[in-house]
Amino acid sequence: MKDSVKDIVTDTLMTKEDVTALILIAKKKQGLSWEAIAETIGMSPVFTHSACMGMNAFPLEKAEALVAALSLPSEAAEVLVESPTKAWAQTVPTDPCIYRFYEIVGVYGPTLKALIHEKFGDGIMSAIDFDMSVERIENPKGDRVEVKMSGKYLQYNAW
Repeated sequence: MKDSVKDIVTDTLMTKEDVTALILIAKKKQGLSWEAIAETIGMSPVFTHSACMGMNAFPLEKAEALVAALSLPSEAAEVLVESPTKAWAQTVPTDPCIYRFYEIVGVYGPTLKALIHEKFGDGIMSAIDFDMSVERIENPKGDRVEVKMSGKYLQYNAW
């Protein structure tokens, strides 16, 4: 293996997938956690991971900080600030952790929608003006996963 991911040379423009691969290599090689990477660049672990996976765009200064922290090629910053194409496989995933989130939305999605409509009116919770955190909560019956999501309410327009 090369001494640094900077040693990887391509003769074509890097894609988001290329940069994601470089990030994962550097993360593993340096023994870093997503929490540590996020702290280094001053962002949340949720957004940091999502942007590193190509699902969000970093602000330029955060992209440059990530590139420096992970010793990535400087061209990676240009890719990290590009607007993403938010597409994923539409089949239900078989990974147990990800599948459970699909299950939660399948079971509780209509309930969440009804409660949002009762409290706010006809609208949605934005995933654009949005934050999320994941915490470990100790519990004598077994530790709990706490996922908090906060999105701006957007009312539908009638015209």
